[in-house]
Amino acid sequence: MEFSELIKVRRSIRKYKAAPSHEELAAILKEAQQAPSWKNLQTARCYVVESPEKIAEVRTQGLPEGNRSKAENAALIVTTYVKDLSGFNAGVAANAVGNGWGAYDLGLHDAYLILAASNAGYDTLIMGIRNGDAIREALGIPDSETVMSVIAIGKRAEEPGIRPRKEPEEVIRYC
Repeated sequence: MEFSELIKVRRSIRKYKAAPSHEELAAILKEAQQAPSWKNLQTARCYVVESPEKIAEVRTQGLPEGNRSKAENAALIVTTYVKDLSGFNAGVAANAVGNGWGAYDLGLHDAYLILAASNAGYDTLIMGIRNGDAIREALGIPDSETVMSVIAIGKRAEEPGIRPRKEPEEVIRYC
């Protein structure tokens, strides 16, 4: 799909009817790895939750009630980044942003992930409201990583409208 069209059709979906196969998820995640990162450190990590039992555990223990139903019938991808690498030189923060660069790099990675999913015919929802400690425990995520989001991925079971965007003059400033 042409990139401009891909951006227009991608939506945050809150109701799914089917999850992608393991092979489809692997292909989407491989494309997401092409995202740029600080010094090409590639500190983004993905924990793919596919089994019905583990999905149920992550949904019930790791997501608040409002997000649980939004992830039904979807696979889940928990994204993290390795702390103290992006934005650091020899263990010292390169500037005031510090680990914010790890979050920034992960945001780029996740943007690539949701666009790759859309290009493959799947939809996504990034959920930042989650219980990171419960997710860390359920998936064995090391303390050296920051748990950022849970991304539901699957075939949409709804057709949401286009949500309004601010006018460019409100968010863009040319200097």
